Amino acid sequence: MEQTTNPAKEPVCSTGIAIDLQKPLEAARSVLITAAPHEKAAKAVQAKDLIASIFANNSTTAQTPALIQAPTPPDRPARPEKPVLAPPGAMPRRRLSSANGRIALLHAVAHIEFNAINLAFDMAVRFTPSIHAMGLNAHEFAHDWIQVGDDEGRHFMMIADRLKALGGAYGDLPAHNGLWEAADATADDVLARLAIAPMVLEARGLDVTPGMIEKLQKAGDSQSADILTVIYNEEIAHVAAGQRWFERVCAVRGVNPLETFHTLVENRFSGLLKPPFNRDARRSAGMADHYYADIATSFTQGAR
Repeated sequence: MEQTTNPAKEPVCSTGIAIDLQKPLEAARSVLITAAPHEKAAKAVQAKDLIASIFANNSTTAQTPALIQAPTPPDRPARPEKPVLAPPGAMPRRRLSSANGRIALLHAVAHIEFNAINLAFDMAVRFTPSIHAMGLNAHEFAHDWIQVGDDEGRHFMMIADRLKALGGAYGDLPAHNGLWEAADATADDVLARLAIAPMVLEARGLDVTPGMIEKLQKAGDSQSADILTVIYNEEIAHVAAGQRWFERVCAVRGVNPLETFHTLVENRFSGLLKPPFNRDARRSAGMADHYYADIATSFTQGAR
């Protein structure tokens, strides 16, 4: 594979932001330092309302000239004592013919959504200054990722409520930390984070969620299936946001998006791109087949 040389990365959290972004980014940081899941989701709504009001009063191109220092994200977001974190192989089996199996599946989805809240708000707080420094629209970037974070908070609450109806709760079962480990590996570079979080991990959700929905329907759990259907449809827009911003940053840096994505996946992602792919959903998100099809084959055959 041809390697792409990345230009020097922009400083993170060391540049100014438009003064009217201070409150929504501070609200976004408040989400990150809140451990209680329900409170975290509620604060996500507050941050969304702040950025929506500000974004509605700004053009899509204008930047407020007055600058202030951006808030700094925590090294790691706050999380509750439970669930206990364990290796992926220690996760409970998910035989959906039983209520316990459905609880295990929904618990795993709840944990993904909890981490997705943190990923989206960390994207906004950590990288909005870099977007501003590149001359891209920082208001739009912050708006997009705070909106994604609010979606993820709502998704978490939908799953948490369903778990409660089934006799379970988030934290009852162990969970793994793979999603946040991917965030740690990309904390230095907005382009790497965009490639790995929305364009690899969230896109993988588009591949696997329809199968989960079908299994839940066959098990007679239409309520859980309906919730996953809502999540699936909204995740397409999240992948699209990642794709859109990835290509914008590539344009500013003067690098080829396809080659850069391949290089970042090879160097920054510890897993494999696993077929089969939901090509229709990925295309709906603006992700062309050549982004993932060729490298999935080469990586699966042992290029790592």
